[in-house]
Amino acid sequence: MRRKLRPIGRRLLSMHYRRAFAGGVFIALLAGCLARQTISYHQDVYPVLETNCLECHRPPEGKGYLKTHLSMETYQSLMKGTFYGPVIVPGDSRTSILNMLVEGRADPSLRMPHQPNKPLTAQEIEILRLWVDQGARDN
Repeated sequence: MRRKLRPIGRRLLSMHYRRAFAGGVFIALLAGCLARQTISYHQDVYPVLETNCLECHRPPEGKGYLKTHLSMETYQSLMKGTFYGPVIVPGDSRTSILNMLVEGRADPSLRMPHQPNKPLTAQEIEILRLWVDQGARDN
């Protein structure tokens, strides 16, 4: 048998649901705004690469460049990839080699950057992921 709520109980319950709904809508909107943030190669991605990758992936003497011919000096050279093939699949960070290596989804010995005391931050990894998922544009 159902108990009838007193008028005051109904109002409290109704206010609770309204607040929960409003909070849920706010969180969904906030998440949508963050996910839609356009990542710029020049403003967001290149600084990450310059700080963490160019030491090894700069021609002509960088260790990473010598092993794979992957130059990260310019957008064009990054998109060209290695002599094994491209490292970025525009629109698909799950299959892009660059993302696999910095996220640690490949063999641990291949994780980039190789310096164990200098891993990319979660924010830097997210910048690279979003940029690739957004089409890896030269913007």
